[in-house]
Formats: sequence, C-alpha cells, structure tokens
Amino acid sequence: MKTLSILAVLLVAALHLWFLVVEMFLWEQPIGLAMFNHTPEHAAQTAMLAANQGLYNGFLVAGLLWGVVRNKSDFVIFFLLCVMVAGVYGAFIVDMKILYIQAAPAGLALVLTVLGLRRKPA
Repeated sequence: MKTLSILAVLLVAALHLWFLVVEMFLWEQPIGLAMFNHTPEHAAQTAMLAANQGLYNGFLVAGLLWGVVRNKSDFVIFFLLCVMVAGVYGAFIVDMKILYIQAAPAGLALVLTVLGLRRKPA
C-alpha cells in the first residue's frame, strides 16, 4: 500500500509540475491557449496572473515531494488536502473538469496515504 500511495502522490506532484510549466511558461503558446480555451488577447492580459498561479502550483509540488522524500506523512496529507480544496473550489468557480483533473487524483492519493498509515508492516 505504501508504494501505491507514493506513486499516487508523485502523480499528483507531476500534474502540478505540468500546471506550473503551462501557467508560467506556455500560457500564451498554442498548448496553453488550447488547454484553457482562451484567445491570445485574453492570454496576454492574464499572463501575470497565470504565472503567479503557476508559482503556487510549484509550492504544492515542493511540499508533496518534501513529504515523500522525508517520509513525512503529515506533510503529504496537508499538501494533498490543499490540492483537494483548490480543486473543489476551482471546479465550482471555473470548470467542473477541475474536480476530476485535480481534486480526484489528490483524493485518491490521500485515501491511499491514510490507508498506508493504518497498515502495520509484516
């Protein structure tokens, strides 16, 4: 269960690393325009906001990776909860797809992490 938990957390971290890259570096490029379904004009107007949002995604990645590397389940749980809250909030104010893209993977990783804590090693 521990390995599955770590893999799920690393998946969540990878997703947020990708969000960082898109929001900070590719926002005005074709991939960013397509992902967020906006025009070049809108992308230019919102690029600084997107870059700031990308930076916050980087902090989520750092927290998740720190928790995994240091074997700190409390860190991992805290940052997964942050991802879930942001995902639920984003789903309601932006697009319900965010619930499945962001909150659901974090929720699965959270469940696996908590279950991994409850299992005693053989």
